[in-house]
Amino acid sequence: MVENETKVETLTSNLLAPFAHGFLGRRGGMSQGIYAGLNVGLGSDDERAAVIENRRRAIGAVLPNAELVRVYQIHSPDVVTITSGIDPENPPKGDAMVTDRSNLLLGIVTADCVPVLFADAEAGIIGAAHAGWKGAISGVTDNTIAAMEALGADRSRIACAIGPCIAQKSYEVDTGFFRRFVEEDEANERFFLDGKPDHYQFDIEGYVAARLASAGIKRVACLGEDTYLQENRFFSYRRSCHRNEPGYGRQLSLIGIQP
Repeated sequence: MVENETKVETLTSNLLAPFAHGFLGRRGGMSQGIYAGLNVGLGSDDERAAVIENRRRAIGAVLPNAELVRVYQIHSPDVVTITSGIDPENPPKGDAMVTDRSNLLLGIVTADCVPVLFADAEAGIIGAAHAGWKGAISGVTDNTIAAMEALGADRSRIACAIGPCIAQKSYEVDTGFFRRFVEEDEANERFFLDGKPDHYQFDIEGYVAARLASAGIKRVACLGEDTYLQENRFFSYRRSCHRNEPGYGRQLSLIGIQP
């Protein structure tokens, strides 16, 4: 079992400077049991008061007093342009956000999927995307870049950081999954290694990084943190499934523009 710790762990990337940002894990929260730590998933069966407090702590660790902005994530390529705060009880549906407004923290929730934070420091424009395999293959990162450009960003200046996600050695997929990616683009075969019969190991972090590079992003940082294997630091949907646990926690990735 993971013990709660008082300090919120915040992973950052120099590429995203000077924007306030952080990839958070499970350390520093008040949730208990299978959700022990900084579970921020309101969709879980965790105590709502604990999740709200965990979100407050997460905001305080990255950009105190900012307003958390999120989307109702649906594994889509859809991007929402944020011009003001949102109704926290009825967030817009989508899997990415972009903004040029200050004091708003764009927040992406994950538990093995790929969180991607975007920054154009010169234009003062940021983005955040949730790239599960469905969103990744359907272009959520490409659409995030396009939405940033609509606000005045330039993809030649955009830098990206890919946060903690499930690693290739922990991500087993079947032949149907493999074929879907290879039929989309034969070059995608390079992101799969042979596993047990009729199964493969998928490098989703590498795939997302390659999508970003193909879209013209010249600076991409991969944190290389495996959510599945690091139980003391990160929540993992797949790990919870393998253990037949009744639920799983979620972690938060944040980026904001200081006032």
